[in-house]
Amino acid sequence: MKLLRVGTAGSERPALLDADGTLRDLSGVVTDVDGALLADDAAMERVRSAAAAGELPVLDATGLRVGPPVGRIGKIVCIGLNYHDHARETGAEPPAEPVVFFKAPDTVVGPDDTVLVPRGSVKTDWEVELAVVIGRTARYLESAEEGLACVAGYAVAHDVSEREFQIERGGTWDKGKNCETFNPLGPWLVTADEVPDPQRLSLRLWVNGELRQDGSTADQIFPVGEVVRYVSQFMVLRPGDVINTGTP
Repeated sequence: MKLLRVGTAGSERPALLDADGTLRDLSGVVTDVDGALLADDAAMERVRSAAAAGELPVLDATGLRVGPPVGRIGKIVCIGLNYHDHARETGAEPPAEPVVFFKAPDTVVGPDDTVLVPRGSVKTDWEVELAVVIGRTARYLESAEEGLACVAGYAVAHDVSEREFQIERGGTWDKGKNCETFNPLGPWLVTADEVPDPQRLSLRLWVNGELRQDGSTADQIFPVGEVVRYVSQFMVLRPGDVINTGTP
């Protein structure tokens, strides 16, 4: 399923994009697309049944804002330098363990919302990423397979960065990663059952109509399941948390 949240910022309603590309209203079935829904098998089954029965009202998409596909995100864990081609491009050695940093949940905006260039910025930059949305509590997982079993679904993330703030201003990366609007997410969450192999996904990014990134998750140094397993050794991942898995 493709799950969305549509409407004005802060007042989004849950929606579903059906197989024919028709936008349908989920607000009569569930209150939101968030961690509580993704962890509730019975609620998710109600959504599937309503979609299969054709019971969901059609929404007019004309002029309708698409918000982030997940509400009330707990935390956003980001993985740096997680593609072989990115490491080669930057001249860095592939890391022995995943590089972990954070983005604040309030950096998240809808996929078409305006990204604000921060005051004093000279090096605002772009990165397309595969976002993993957690649907089961993950704590001290023992295998990559257990990691994948905790994934509710996938979305496209834009890890916007200010490189001078990140690299040239001392301290950690967080100063260049947490400016408001620096994590557009969406347009939709694709449930994990629709993605049999997250290591066979294409990722592309255009800047002003010019293709600037064209990669594949097959090139990840640490695959999705291993990333979830690894992160669970250091912190608890809860339903509705998001992992940005790095950029090609």
